[in-house]
Amino acid sequence: MALSETVVDEQVLEKLRNGRELMLDEIHKVIVGQEAVIESLLIVLFTGGHTLLTGVPGLAKTLLIRTIAQILDLQFKRIQFTPDLMPSDITGTEIIDEDRNTGHRELRFIPGPIFTNILLADEINRTPPKTQAALLEAMEEKQVTVGGEMRRLEAPFYVLATQNPIELEGTYPLPEAQLDRFMFNIRIGYLNENEELEVATKTTDVFNDRVDSVFTGQDMLDFTRLVRQVPVSQHVARYAVQLVQASRPNFETGLDFVNDWVSWGAGPRGSQYLLLGAKARALLQGRLHVSCSDVQAVAPEVLRHRILTNFKAEADRVTTDDIISRLVEVVEEPKSGLE
Repeated sequence: MALSETVVDEQVLEKLRNGRELMLDEIHKVIVGQEAVIESLLIVLFTGGHTLLTGVPGLAKTLLIRTIAQILDLQFKRIQFTPDLMPSDITGTEIIDEDRNTGHRELRFIPGPIFTNILLADEINRTPPKTQAALLEAMEEKQVTVGGEMRRLEAPFYVLATQNPIELEGTYPLPEAQLDRFMFNIRIGYLNENEELEVATKTTDVFNDRVDSVFTGQDMLDFTRLVRQVPVSQHVARYAVQLVQASRPNFETGLDFVNDWVSWGAGPRGSQYLLLGAKARALLQGRLHVSCSDVQAVAPEVLRHRILTNFKAEADRVTTDDIISRLVEVVEEPKSGLE
């Protein structure tokens, strides 16, 4: 796509540029630190994707998501995933409703919490796969089917799911097919000393978590379209594809460390999300061109849940992030102009 084709959305671009700093200011009224996490989350939202947030309890994952929903003036609902949660608890159910005057009975649909704009799926790995799968259709098709009837979800629709990485008992790991629906897997770490001191003093005093709206749901839909209009040169797109293909064991690239440590690499969605994430990152930094460094910057979030390590990697204490770092080091950027 030519650069001139983005001129038609110049007003949307200007709104994004002006509103980005306002949005960050509102977030930081409530959230301390976590700059990289916030940037990654904004990239996902501006591309219309879904994300996993992985971190131990107490790191303000829920507060961050609720704050962003308020800033975007979007409806927000939270589901606490538990072992006894049923699919109908998410999607909704049909009940028999009787008219008291006529005695006539008919089925009436009671919408579940999935009918919202931002859905927080809290501790998603604590519910069985049957219930986890209730989100699959919603995440991919933006619709749910209940009682044989398809019901559309209001746009924009985001699933932001959290999981605790340190507890294994009583959890159900997400199937690879569902993991692949998440654009990013964002890891949230501990704050540094000064940041944690600020959190401790702020939240034990009179704490106001109210924020002002900056964007609307329609703005987010406009931004999603704008992201897709950002041009990507052929050599950057090729680099994203080569990076993903290099993550696959016994592929044409044949990287020894991948063959040793990886049992399954990233699929085609990895390439797509690398490019979408790189486009959004460029826009958020005020650029209308995408570089290989943008692809490298989003690679950990895009690939860490798409690379399945084997027993040898576990024995060698090698993580998916280690493998991604090696991939970024060894996969050379194609020369500009290579078609």
